[in-house]
Amino acid sequence: QVQVVESGGGLVQAGGSLSIACEASGSIFSINAIGWYRQAPGKQREMVAVITSGGSTDYAESVKGRFTISRDYAKNPVYLQMNKLKPEDTAVYYCNARGYDTNYKVFDSWGQGTQVTVSS
Repeated sequence: QVQVVESGGGLVQAGGSLSIACEASGSIFSINAIGWYRQAPGKQREMVAVITSGGSTDYAESVKGRFTISRDYAKNPVYLQMNKLKPEDTAVYYCNARGYDTNYKVFDSWGQGTQVTVSS
């Protein structure tokens, strides 16, 4: 099995910055993509940022220019650097990892989420 754990959430003032991390572990053969998603009250889960094994990235329009997803290739974690935070960014942020496990099975694993709260 593959486990995904997020960390780094917290409370930040509007306009501030916060970095959260995602780390996948377990019986992993390869990770094809890691993405950050968020769920805000009254809203559906939405994609925030995704990074693929090839290094391509994709961002929600609402976070372009403010958020950056990156991978620490030496240590595996994927980070989401969030700058110029807005109250509308308040949500539970979930990390999703997709790839192949050591049994050659596709995995699609989610973490438990980390709360990001932006105060106004």
